[in-house]
Amino acid sequence: MKLRIIAITGMVVAAAVSTTTTTSSTASAAPRSAHGWSASWASAMQRPTAGSDATDPNWSLDGFTNHTIREVVRLSGGGSSVRIRLSNVYGTGPLAITGATVAKTAAGATVEPGTVRSLTFDGQRSTVIAAGRVEVSDSASLHVTPLESLSVTLYLATVTGPSTFHEDGLTTTYRASGDHRSDIGGAAFAGETSHAYYYLTGVDVAGGGSRTTVVSFGDSITNGHNSTVGGNDRYPDALAGRLVGAHRQMNVANLGISGNLLLSELPCFGPKGVNRFQRDALAQPGVRTVILLEGENDIWDSEANFRCGVTQRVTADELIAGYKTLIAAAHARGVRVIGVTIPPFKAPYMGAAEFDRAEAIREQVNTWVRTSGAYDGVADFANAVADPADPQQLNPMYNSGDFLHPNDAGYAALAASINLNEL
Repeated sequence: MKLRIIAITGMVVAAAVSTTTTTSSTASAAPRSAHGWSASWASAMQRPTAGSDATDPNWSLDGFTNHTIREVVRLSGGGSSVRIRLSNVYGTGPLAITGATVAKTAAGATVEPGTVRSLTFDGQRSTVIAAGRVEVSDSASLHVTPLESLSVTLYLATVTGPSTFHEDGLTTTYRASGDHRSDIGGAAFAGETSHAYYYLTGVDVAGGGSRTTVVSFGDSITNGHNSTVGGNDRYPDALAGRLVGAHRQMNVANLGISGNLLLSELPCFGPKGVNRFQRDALAQPGVRTVILLEGENDIWDSEANFRCGVTQRVTADELIAGYKTLIAAAHARGVRVIGVTIPPFKAPYMGAAEFDRAEAIREQVNTWVRTSGAYDGVADFANAVADPADPQQLNPMYNSGDFLHPNDAGYAALAASINLNEL
């Protein structure tokens, strides 16, 4: 979901999932999954954009010069080897990575002694990633366990220009001047922090048993907006915890983008869902299943400008046609799709006529998700977090405060509604 109100009016769904975005992720990452790689963590990349009151400032427009950035991720599954994927999909020129390391996180910006591994790219410590491309590192030997945190540190000696990044990361990313890629302690990183991810689009694991990946694909509810920063309380995080507790050898990769729409594109909120599905979902190493939650932003509000443009209204039939397009694309790759009902969104600041129009579309879409049989399984998110006294609004115990996004308990309730046997 978007972070605030945005507008929607009618449009036509693309006939097929777009694959025109230039990236090497399909060519490089997906085939290697046949050799045991699976995505243990992932992040959907966006164009550089200024921060907002809802997402905090970020460094994407200014980029980096002689900076080290340390990014902390929580892995969903373990293995004996790791590799990273770095994206320059939205760069305007070549991106020089002077050096990169991975290490087990201790606390904050500190890492565990003896775990720092220097990464190589085709055998070299440095690499240059062409604009529009994704680079995959070589394998590094490091035993990691499910739900363990990993620190990825990049040293960028030369001017990067505006940076491909992921906004609203609900994390703490650290920046220091100079080369600190191998630092154990966090003293150099005590100054500047950000809540976004930069360049880092995936961490893959291999070894330690066969694993597949569940991709959570969607908008800000998938991304976890309004959950605790640094708490790993998004619904995909809770789902990963359930899978570990059930001893299932499955990773979970979160490819949500706050503000994302299924059928329209605004530069602040990533490519439209029907266009990014190939890159962000189907190209993930080891992908077995996609959990699809999109469309709430397409219907929630209309004809209002939210910091970077106005989207068009849609009908329920147009959204359903978009879902069918993604389901067909996934099935053509042998990937399962779990359909998700759109959670309730009635809010006291929403006009009655505006709400009635949007609610009618939500109810029609949710009925189709529940009853069409088009999906390989269904998770009823709407019922999981609805107020028993008024199913058109969030249960007060799950309301983060904006009447749109769940709180940490609400995200856990969403994860609990997923049938693990359908994954």
